[in-house]
Amino acid sequence: MVNSAILTVDDDPAVSRSVARDIRRRYGDRYRVVRADSGESALDALREIKLRGEQVAVLLADYRMPHMNGIQFLEHAMDLFPRARRVLLTAYADTSAAIDAINVVDLDHYLLKPWDPPEEKLYPVLDSLLEAWLATPEAASTETRVIGHRWSQPSFKVRDFLARNLVPYRWHLCDDPEGRRLLAAAGATEDDVPVVITPEGKALLKPSTAELAGHVGLATTPASDFYDLVVVGGGPAGLGAAVYGASEGLRTVLIEQRATGGQAGQSSRIENYLGFPDGVSGAQLTDRARRQALKFGAELLSTREVTGLEAAGPTRVLHFHDGTKIAAHTVVLATGVSYRLLEAPGLSELAGRGVFYGSAATEAPSCTDSDVYIVGGANSAGQAALYFARYASRVHMIIRAPDLTASMSSYLIDQIAQNDKVVVHPCTEVIAAEGDEHLERLTLRDLPTGVTRTVETSWLFIFIGAEPRTDWLDGAVTRDGRGYIVTGPALISDGERPHGWTLPRDPYHLECSMPGVFAAGDVRAESVKRVASAVGEGAMAVSVIHRYLEAQ
Repeated sequence: MVNSAILTVDDDPAVSRSVARDIRRRYGDRYRVVRADSGESALDALREIKLRGEQVAVLLADYRMPHMNGIQFLEHAMDLFPRARRVLLTAYADTSAAIDAINVVDLDHYLLKPWDPPEEKLYPVLDSLLEAWLATPEAASTETRVIGHRWSQPSFKVRDFLARNLVPYRWHLCDDPEGRRLLAAAGATEDDVPVVITPEGKALLKPSTAELAGHVGLATTPASDFYDLVVVGGGPAGLGAAVYGASEGLRTVLIEQRATGGQAGQSSRIENYLGFPDGVSGAQLTDRARRQALKFGAELLSTREVTGLEAAGPTRVLHFHDGTKIAAHTVVLATGVSYRLLEAPGLSELAGRGVFYGSAATEAPSCTDSDVYIVGGANSAGQAALYFARYASRVHMIIRAPDLTASMSSYLIDQIAQNDKVVVHPCTEVIAAEGDEHLERLTLRDLPTGVTRTVETSWLFIFIGAEPRTDWLDGAVTRDGRGYIVTGPALISDGERPHGWTLPRDPYHLECSMPGVFAAGDVRAESVKRVASAVGEGAMAVSVIHRYLEAQ
């Protein structure tokens, strides 16, 4: 039980050393023995133990201590470790107080000082108490723990960030008993949530994603200021480029603003990806790709926003939002796309409080026995509908089209048709959302008739297409009217190379209007919006990069 402690507190140094010595002699190989000289310092030690996710098996407190006596200490200690066994150390004259404490702090035992010999008067008592504690232990936690409000956008963002970055965590509501105990241990209140407690026991109050990333083991700072290849974006295309670039000897760094995996990483199940006949979740695929990239020596940076790209002779320079920069011989732009926002009254105010973009898989268990509404009719919406059907009593798909055939793969259409929990509402749109603390009602409109109706729900997930995140590239590379990056032969117009092109050759396939910069995946104009094609383009970009570098 190395993650469990026995704590003793006594203001008399000689007695304190004696009890700790006797306990350590008998139990030191199984329990960590913690000694304190006052109730206040003992509570500080308990808070630290709580934050580290460890357990306390037995508390031994001296009755006669100044400022905070043993009974008062045990009362406070119960709030942090209610399952710990409680022992009061008393003199003969204090036995009546010890008896009274049985009712006040549910005392398990009291010991008269001195207890020599310990083999007769101390160890049998502790053996019995430890045996009882071991019969119903509370497992030590080595996970990151998050304490927050159920309907809170900041709390959701923290949970979503951890989940999408594959960081295991345990979620506690701030008004649940354990949530209150953890807040007390951190010296925080409900006004400070979300509170994140790291496996090392550090409490982060309302952390930014950058602060959070640094404390959960995600790299945020590049190890060098110059690379052979910088990949911007950690979706399938970016991960593919990082794996192939690093495996072929290029000094490679991947930069991701939110979480690796992109939209594909949020998919509950990808069933048409080559080599996975039983399907694979986006999280599993992302985890394998991350580990593969790291195995080959690629760096993966999180929570770094790239705000600019420029050419400096043969070098390509990327600027970060914090004013720093990084340079490389080549760049792969694989920033993917972001979900398009649904415009209707009430939706923006309720974002993260019942209204979500993407699958938000962290919320699925909370949807148990509820009605869930999904807006969208493409593959991502279909995969989400089938996933939420495992938990919800009914999943309602809201689509503007007459049916799903124009936008969804046939295998998903078949699965949805066979699932009694999924109901498709064709020719329908969401026109309003209402709720106080969280989403409570949606107003739906039938498009052919204009008739509206109101439905009760706390859950709306939106999948209505996507847009490229390329505003930061304005003036750096050529984009089409929708913001997608134009590459290769598409840059040639009337036989003319793109403006500013200085090389005596046409742009390579996947190469942008800035030589040495390539685009792959969904962000590229006219690309096939599939996971397999994105991975293929990421790998293909590295092949073309070798040609580019050899010609320099």
